[in-house]
Parts: sequence; C-alpha cells; structure tokens
Amino acid sequence: MNKEEILEKSRAEHKNKDIYEQEILKQAGTSAVIVMLVLAAFFSAMQIFAGGGINYGLWALVLSSNMTTFWVKYAKLRRKHELLMVILYTLLVSALSGCHLYNLITSSTIL
Repeated sequence: MNKEEILEKSRAEHKNKDIYEQEILKQAGTSAVIVMLVLAAFFSAMQIFAGGGINYGLWALVLSSNMTTFWVKYAKLRRKHELLMVILYTLLVSALSGCHLYNLITSSTIL
C-alpha cells in the first residue's frame, strides 16, 4: 500500500474531516462549559449577596449544556455511564426549571 492509498483510506474513514481540528473543537467546547460554569457561579453569588436569592433559571441553562452533551453521547455510544448522567442531569435541569417557573409565578404581579 503506497502513501496515496493510505491517505485516501484515511480521508474516507474520517469523511474529509481534520482530526486535529475536531480535537481543538472538543477542547474549545470543554473550555466554554467551564467558563460558563465559573461565570454562572460568580453571577449567582453576587445575586445572593445582593439579596436577590438563587436564580434557578440560570443554573438550569448552564446545566442544560452538560445534559445535552450526555444525551448525544448516550445516543451514539449507548453506555450505562452516559445513561446515568443523562438521567441525573435531566432530573436536575427539570427541577431547576420547575423552581424557576414557580418563583416567576409566585412573584408575578399580573397573575
């Protein structure tokens, strides 16, 4: 097998996607989630110290990115660990969303 045949097989296997670029995108996604968690923690702490209570909606949004990641991983890999994380994150995001909606309804001046 010559160099050109090996390259052609690799391109066909990876569907002309650059493996290095895929790895960089994966690292960028991980970094983005970490930055989002740090900012959410900072904003949440500032809101609590200012007397505004906990913003459950903010945490539901932040954790929904992890929930979505695990949903995709479970759909593709079908591993028990991903299923456990899907269940955990889905329940957590649902509970936080419910708390946020409950707070909105109970504090609403038009309802």
